[in-house]
Formats: sequence, structure tokens, C-alpha cells
Amino acid sequence: MVSKRLSRLEGHRRKFLAVIDGTPECQRAVYYAGRRAKNSNGGLVLLYVIPDGDFSQWIGVEAIMRAEAREEAEAVLARTAQTVREMIGLEPEVAIREGSVTEQIHALIEEDRDIAILVLAAGSAKDGPGPLIASIAGRSAAFPIPVTVLPDNLSNEDIDALC
Repeated sequence: MVSKRLSRLEGHRRKFLAVIDGTPECQRAVYYAGRRAKNSNGGLVLLYVIPDGDFSQWIGVEAIMRAEAREEAEAVLARTAQTVREMIGLEPEVAIREGSVTEQIHALIEEDRDIAILVLAAGSAKDGPGPLIASIAGRSAAFPIPVTVLPDNLSNEDIDALC
């Protein structure tokens, strides 16, 4: 059971969540979510999930590998947040988690009850639209909020027209 969304209550605002994973399509999701947030006086949350990995191959290496993964996440989020500021004029919130992407999305949605819409973009690779979208189609993820999936052929101009 998901907690009640608070985004419509006084003192709250609807937030759009975009997952940052380094794929080209995630930038389209960020742009769309940012434009929707800006146009509806809402907020934008950028989530980067460091995947579960075997950081414990050798003693002492685990801390270094975790630190490097965190530095990479921080750098990617900083670049993405700066792009949002420049292109959309919105200050995004950022979150870094470690673990399963779907589990971390669920956890963040549960913790921040202003998050009302998850925005994903389909990939154009021959191996499918992407693992998150495939998990939604297969219902294994079953997110407790609406999910907007952008087709792979939308340009920023198309997104501007939609928002």
C-alpha cells in the first residue's frame, strides 16, 4: 500500500521524478519532467541509483569502488542539474541511492509524498525500450504513481509543444 500523495495539499507541490542513468533517453525524460514541473509550478527530482555491485572483491577495494561510484553519480547529477537550470530555469532536487533501481524508486516515492509522476523515456536500441520500461510493461515494477513514458522520437521542440 502506498502512502497518500500530499502534492495537492497547502504547502506542498507536485513533483516529477526522472531517473538519471547515463542513457541518451534519460535526458529527454529530464527535459520533459522539468518543463512539466516549471509549467505547473511543481518540482523536479532527479534520482541516480548506483547499482548493486560486487564491491567486496578484495579487502580495502570496496571503499574505493564505492567512493568512485558516488563521485561519478555526483558529477552526472551536477551536470544534469546545471542543464536543467540553464535550459528550463528550474532548481531540481537530487537524490543518490544504492541498490536495485526499481526498489530505490519505490523507496523515494514512499519517502517524498509530493512525488506524483514518474517520467521515463523509451530507448531506441534494438534490444528494447529499456529495462525500467520493460519492467512496467511486465508489471514487475508496478509503481504506485502514474508513469509517463516518452516515445524515442520526440525532440525538445516536440516536448515544448506538449508541455
